[in-house]
Amino acid sequence: MNAILRNIVPLAALCLSLLVLALAVWISPWWLILLLVTLPVVALGLYDYFQKRWTITRNYPVAARLRWLFYDLRPFLRAYIVEGDLEGKPYPYEARNLVHARARGETDTHPFGTERDVAGEEYQWVNHSIAPADDPDTDPRVTVGNEQCAKPYSASVLNISAMSFGALSANAVEALNWGAKHGGFYHDTGEGGFSPYHQKHGGDIVWELGSGYFGARDKGGNFDPSLFAEQASRDQVKMTEIKLSQGAKPGHGGLLPAAKVTQEIAETRKVPAHQDCLSPRGHKAFKTPAEMMEFAARMRDLSGGKPVGLKLCIGQPHEAFALVKAMQKTGIFPDFIVVDGAEGGTGAAPLELSDHVGMPLIDGLIVMRNALVGAGVKDKVRLAASGKVYSGYGLAHNLAIGADWCNAARAFMFSIGCIQAQRCHLGTCPTGVTTQDPRRQRGLVPEVQGERAARFHRKTVEALSEITASAGLRHPRELEPHHIVHRIGVTQARTIDKVYPFLPEGVLNDDPGSTDYADWWAAADPDSFKPRTDLGRARTSLHHNSHLKEA
Repeated sequence: MNAILRNIVPLAALCLSLLVLALAVWISPWWLILLLVTLPVVALGLYDYFQKRWTITRNYPVAARLRWLFYDLRPFLRAYIVEGDLEGKPYPYEARNLVHARARGETDTHPFGTERDVAGEEYQWVNHSIAPADDPDTDPRVTVGNEQCAKPYSASVLNISAMSFGALSANAVEALNWGAKHGGFYHDTGEGGFSPYHQKHGGDIVWELGSGYFGARDKGGNFDPSLFAEQASRDQVKMTEIKLSQGAKPGHGGLLPAAKVTQEIAETRKVPAHQDCLSPRGHKAFKTPAEMMEFAARMRDLSGGKPVGLKLCIGQPHEAFALVKAMQKTGIFPDFIVVDGAEGGTGAAPLELSDHVGMPLIDGLIVMRNALVGAGVKDKVRLAASGKVYSGYGLAHNLAIGADWCNAARAFMFSIGCIQAQRCHLGTCPTGVTTQDPRRQRGLVPEVQGERAARFHRKTVEALSEITASAGLRHPRELEPHHIVHRIGVTQARTIDKVYPFLPEGVLNDDPGSTDYADWWAAADPDSFKPRTDLGRARTSLHHNSHLKEA
């Protein structure tokens, strides 16, 4: 009986086929049409029963395939039917709906009060003022460029984060750049090169160079200064950026498979077509923090004096401190640093790296802020935050804890049509955003979706201005850690400067031993990314001494 039940689907199809044959003989041959349905089920049942690859279909022919069907449908059923407004990952419905509403010009107001648990440990709020500002800056901008820069750039407080042509479709890149042009913000190319689609609409560009030096490399994969200068000197390129790591997969590098390396992508990246395109784990152009600063200065000179920056996901703290020590040693200061959060991004990555490698944005941003402020160099280096920003509050939060501006990737993808199908790495994106299939790209019209990207930017910055005004401030640069409150228990809430350490100006130079970073600062070496001290012993000793003091 158990055997019959396990094989019930093909057996039922066999019985129905025999019945159809009888009906065809006794009544009408038209009954044979049903065999087009029943016989394939019988054949599939025989295949499943005798195949050796899958245990469940061998034991439950045909019926087990329904399990596969529901596995495929599971993400969609959860997203559209099961999950609550605040439950979805990586972005809940509330976040996606907010971006879509603002991009389309629909109402973004919410009735009947917050749906968040205000007593929950994840709840945060902004301390407002009884005397709100009457005239907040509705287009707040940040000047990027220290005294070593000949061509400073005025950046919006919200910009498009790094996304490469190749990872994104041509139409998606066009739409984002259209939005940047008409919305007055910049568009980071990602490490995939400065493509014709970045150039078509003339939006401000930050050209990112990763370890593959795509678009500025020789045949051996080394940095080519003449190619770089040719592209970086274009008026559309406002700043350049050295990518050290990205939040989705820090320390991993990347690979664009041969199937995606079309002739067009190959020409943009200066690599052979139809061959795997590798981004190495690390850079060839420099091996130490001091050499990195020298390379940054070279890029700035080759670009005609435009701002140059670094982009990284923070990992081992002594390396962040090594960067500022290298600035002090060489006297070379990059114009900006973008901190990418380990919350991930548009790049597909091994699950373990996405889930467990690198610092989340808040932690990384505070470490980098403390490195710059504590070493007394924050006045020379702007700081940007990139990681899961989609709302005015997200902008306000990051600016309050040290960022000068924010970049967003996935939020801008939502604005041009992304529905979080999470098929970015498969080339089957249903909205044409992350695919090179021209038939899928057809659904994305750059001018239409570009206008939505610009509208999302404008309305989100307006929301930031409203928050700024409510705090009694005119420009979001005036936001400070004490304006943000984190609940840390049902009965306790603290301003963020009482939750995380915020170093005073120059303390790492004058009295590093008084800070929580003493051992990391001592280990930082401007001439090596490796620690100059035994961190294991130092940390153990520090832990032991703290216990003695408590005793």
